[in-house]
Amino acid sequence: MSLHYHEQQQMAPLPAELPPPGTPDIEIARAVQPQSILLLAQQRFGLPADSLIPFGHYKAKLNMSHFQLKDPSSYGKLVLVTAITPTPAGEGKTTTSVGLNDGFNQLGLKSSVCLREPSLGPCFGMKGGAAGGGRAQVIPMEDINLHFNGDFHAITAAHNLLASILDNHIHWGSESGLDPRYVTWRRVMDLNDRALRNTIVGLGGAANGLPRETGFDITVASELMAILCMAENINDLKQRLGRIVVGRRRDHSPVTVSDLSAEGAMSILLKDALQPNLVQSLEHNPVFIHGGPFANIAHGCNSVMATRSALSLNDVVVTEAGFGADLGAEKFIDIKCRHSGLRPDAAVLVCTVRALKMQGGVPKSRLATPDLVALREGAVNLERHIRNLRQFGLTPVVSINRFPTDSEDEIAEIQAICHEYDVQAVPAEHWALGGAGATELAQAVLDQMALGKPDVQLLYPDDASLTDKIETIATRLYDAERVDYSPEAKQQLEEYEQLGFGHLPVCIAKTQYSFSANPKLRGAPSGHALPVREARLSAGAGFVVVICGDIMTMPGLPRHPAALDMGLSPEGDVYGLV
Repeated sequence: MSLHYHEQQQMAPLPAELPPPGTPDIEIARAVQPQSILLLAQQRFGLPADSLIPFGHYKAKLNMSHFQLKDPSSYGKLVLVTAITPTPAGEGKTTTSVGLNDGFNQLGLKSSVCLREPSLGPCFGMKGGAAGGGRAQVIPMEDINLHFNGDFHAITAAHNLLASILDNHIHWGSESGLDPRYVTWRRVMDLNDRALRNTIVGLGGAANGLPRETGFDITVASELMAILCMAENINDLKQRLGRIVVGRRRDHSPVTVSDLSAEGAMSILLKDALQPNLVQSLEHNPVFIHGGPFANIAHGCNSVMATRSALSLNDVVVTEAGFGADLGAEKFIDIKCRHSGLRPDAAVLVCTVRALKMQGGVPKSRLATPDLVALREGAVNLERHIRNLRQFGLTPVVSINRFPTDSEDEIAEIQAICHEYDVQAVPAEHWALGGAGATELAQAVLDQMALGKPDVQLLYPDDASLTDKIETIATRLYDAERVDYSPEAKQQLEEYEQLGFGHLPVCIAKTQYSFSANPKLRGAPSGHALPVREARLSAGAGFVVVICGDIMTMPGLPRHPAALDMGLSPEGDVYGLV
């Protein structure tokens, strides 16, 4: 790998003293003066000002009409960051992705990280934002977590524009033959609101439309979000929009967006959102943040356009797939890589001592106490993820995201367990030290890539049936004994096959907290049944969503949502955002 050493002259320096580790993330972020995004892009990438569309001083979009992608043969190396099964103890996958990128830059490589955009739902709900943490963060933190460059609003507006056109179409006689009983297109909003999961529209008499049942999903579950992330360019975007299936006629033939002539108006709302966003880490290293599908209810990867743009500009690109490797990494390979032709050159599997002890049965209140027995019991989760990644042809480097309470014996135990699987495990302290705390991890990833490009394998072929694809994932990755289909799901899958969509990959929507569909089954459960409740066709995005167990595509708020602890100071600063 040839290295391109970047120049640091004229970059805004880091403060001599950052707030100590443990200080709220928002205070650490505010202690760093961001670099002008135009200057950053010019110094790191040689991009002229007209290659960017600035959103203020510190955020910008790539102007894709002025930016020429390189031939894929000259792309940089792609590093996939994934994680063990998440727990309330936290794993720090985004923090590790940012820290690893800073670590690569510390080693002198030209590197960027590609992340997803945060959703307002988790920000005001339970999970919090998605800009990293400690000294491995992306800035400006508040802007990224709130209304970031308007992309989610554009997706929400375009999605609901289609819903209004569809209901208007029915109101005026449904020239396409769309049967109101078989409409599948719901509405979306980017907030958690369980009261909107199931609704009735069109009440109040004939002037207000035809009454029918429908509901809301969260914006990150919108097919438009997936289309934005899968599209290669504006023409591909318009074609994918036209292929969206919104319902059925009486003969059950599909009605598409093209049948409603709505793709043109929708593309207008999405044209700016389609362009990747560029920001920076605390250490002034470039960060691409674009698209935000959840990995538990959608495909969990940032946009293809952002990934390609970053690969055209860098030696190394770090990209993150959501939640555990059984969800985000599987979908990254079986959906994003299948459609785009991209392949990772290496994988990093993030774990923490705390999370492994929780997988071994330790309650959150006792995680600070060393417990090698529980650690070994919980390590079955780590082992399962290592085994699963090897099924894709990837030997991961395990990143132990270190917490101050971790003992040396516990770190050594994880390394010993990984050694048994011929996998390197590296402690990383990017949360406390920034890029300097991730250089050992970065070097380990470089060493892994030096062994040669992995032969990345898809888990199933295109020509397998939809049920075979579901059962392959369930049995090979989740260690399920069988898949149980509801009568409705079975009928839907059969119908999609008959309509010619059987070649599409599947996107499993299930709890992120377990290999099973039961969030209480921690560790590495085996022999369970995967209950498939419903299937939804995303013909424009290019996959079939398979909804399992009790997973909801519109989350609800917890008993005490984070929103209740947020506000503005008298000076106008945001507080309570994490």
